[in-house]
Amino acid sequence: MDRMPASSAVAKRIKDLRDQLNRHNHLYHVEARPQISDRAYDKLMQELIDLERENPDLITPDSPTKRVGGEVQTELKPVRHAVPMMSIDNTYSQDEVRAFDERVRKALGGAQPSYVLEPKIDGASVSLRYENGHLVLAATRGRGNVGDDITVNARTIKSIPLALAAAAPASASPPKKGDAGVAPAPIPRVVEVRGEVYMDNDDFQRVNKELAEEGEEPYANPRNLTAGTLRRLDPRIVAKRRLRFLAHGNGQVEPMPAESYWEWTRLLRAWGLPLPKEVWHVENVDEAIKCIHEFEQTRKKLPYMTDGMVMKVDAFAQRDRLGATSKAPRWVIAYKYETEQQPTELKDVDWQVGKGGNLTPVGKLEPVFIGGVTVSNVTLHNIDQIRRLDLHIGDTVIIERAGEVIPYVVEAMPEKRPEGAKPIEPPTKCPSCGAKVEKEADTPYIRCVNPSCPAQLKERLRWFCHRSQMDIEGLGDVLVDQLVERGLVKTFADLYRLKETDIATLGSEVEQGGKTVKRTVGEKVAAKVIANIDASRKQGLDRLLAGLGIRHVGSRVAYVIASHFGSLDAIAAATQEQLSEVNEIGPVIAESVHDFFNNAAGQKTITDLRKVGVDPKMDVAPRDAASQLLAGQTVVVTGTMTRFDRKEIEELIVKLGGKASGSVSKKTSFLVAGESAGSKLDKAKELGVPVLSEAEFLQKIGKH
Repeated sequence: MDRMPASSAVAKRIKDLRDQLNRHNHLYHVEARPQISDRAYDKLMQELIDLERENPDLITPDSPTKRVGGEVQTELKPVRHAVPMMSIDNTYSQDEVRAFDERVRKALGGAQPSYVLEPKIDGASVSLRYENGHLVLAATRGRGNVGDDITVNARTIKSIPLALAAAAPASASPPKKGDAGVAPAPIPRVVEVRGEVYMDNDDFQRVNKELAEEGEEPYANPRNLTAGTLRRLDPRIVAKRRLRFLAHGNGQVEPMPAESYWEWTRLLRAWGLPLPKEVWHVENVDEAIKCIHEFEQTRKKLPYMTDGMVMKVDAFAQRDRLGATSKAPRWVIAYKYETEQQPTELKDVDWQVGKGGNLTPVGKLEPVFIGGVTVSNVTLHNIDQIRRLDLHIGDTVIIERAGEVIPYVVEAMPEKRPEGAKPIEPPTKCPSCGAKVEKEADTPYIRCVNPSCPAQLKERLRWFCHRSQMDIEGLGDVLVDQLVERGLVKTFADLYRLKETDIATLGSEVEQGGKTVKRTVGEKVAAKVIANIDASRKQGLDRLLAGLGIRHVGSRVAYVIASHFGSLDAIAAATQEQLSEVNEIGPVIAESVHDFFNNAAGQKTITDLRKVGVDPKMDVAPRDAASQLLAGQTVVVTGTMTRFDRKEIEELIVKLGGKASGSVSKKTSFLVAGESAGSKLDKAKELGVPVLSEAEFLQKIGKH
């Protein structure tokens, strides 16, 4: 027998290694039944890496070696979904599930549909696009029509196949008694798979521990950590966090090889895509409710977070007949389980100081695992709430958390109160600076009135640096704390006087290998932070005004004032009456702004910022009659626009003398509705408020 040429032998070995690695990857990450050790897997991977390095012409985009992460991205680019990723209506009521079934049957002319039920996974929704069987795009849900391109990050998630399998693994059929499985189908030219990227509870605890050791703020829950990880620009960080994926739907599919969703789930499994094991096919609503009750017990044992079950009409033809509202499809509903409550001990109360001096009580708890999150702290809101609950140190309290709701205290259990327990009293001095505190008249709020309070300074700096204000990336909580504690930053202007060496030497001590090691920021990161600080000098007047921390002045009010006056000098020169005459600026805001620009502390802040080159200007919106087309009109903007984004539309409204409101009421002059407009559009129609498309609005204001 003639010997095979070396190049053919290498190509054959590379293909064999890829097939082996893909198979073992699927067994481990999708079916949870590994057949080889990690060491053996790593050995196969290293051999493939070496062969591809020696034969770069044989590298393919779907090689398992492409999962290790590539170059750091500079940004996440927006991408439009071929089929919008709509939201789902929720219910907590069994009766509403039956009402949903009744609506569906009525719309189908009395026909009884079958349903598919699957877990509502608490993660981040994504869309995976395969063309000719190969992954070409992964995108976040975003605004429904437009998401962020996360393809590079998705490639690091090992449960996401880089190429679809042509045939099913032997164990791929869903868990349904009597189901004969599904014959392998040709892979369509275009396959968009919708699903959820999530993080196992164990990995969530691991990553949060690592973040805490590095001096970073841990995440509140796996969903937030997952969403934040997917948006990271460095895919190597994404790879280390071990995200996972489960499919639960479809977008564009050409040609569609299935007539029902149940058949679609079996095809997905056949093509190598992971789905939850807990997927049911039922014939009517009674069977559906039975599954909902069954899963309520099962979900507590799952390694990932779920907050309900999704119930979908099975037949695609029936889905087409049912259609959708502006917000959600009419063929699907999510049943969400009741809130979870757990008892724990209230060990102490800390009073935290905000940027404006408000003291907020935070309960320190005996850590309790609830709703997939370990809760150690809980806000107690204010002294009135503490007294209403009759809280004492040492009380056993009931903590509640549901979905994304922040954990809170429902009640105390006085029958378990330890003897001699003392009620919680408000502080008489600021816990940060020791200055006396004052209670605001007719409110439950207590404030530290010392403008030099270190805790207030830290919070003001965090606010100033936030992305919605001066957008100084890299100046997070830990660095801000250290800059203030070392006396390097005492004012906003001091940020612009920092040198790279000031930041490079900052750091924290962490335990590593049984030893205490100090980790410093380093010159590279310090240089980036300094560059970001310098770049913030170019931010607009509205951003600076919002960042100054003036009471009652957020981004919206700051934009209105900045666009009216155009400069810090003009704002400072305005009387309180002139400020209150500006559209949307009432007497309370006017008094607050006037006070800031006319007291010694505010004037020094502005003077110091000017000295370091921060003195932005803004084009003043003309106020002649022709430019005030929307004077006195209240306009609401909703949905996804095509020519402008919603913020730009709102800015146009303000420039033309109108008020851009966030809610629809009888006083709304008209609504500007883009694609996927939701409840605001429904409310406008209900109240008879005129509705304009983006094009009609632009025509109305003369921007064709």
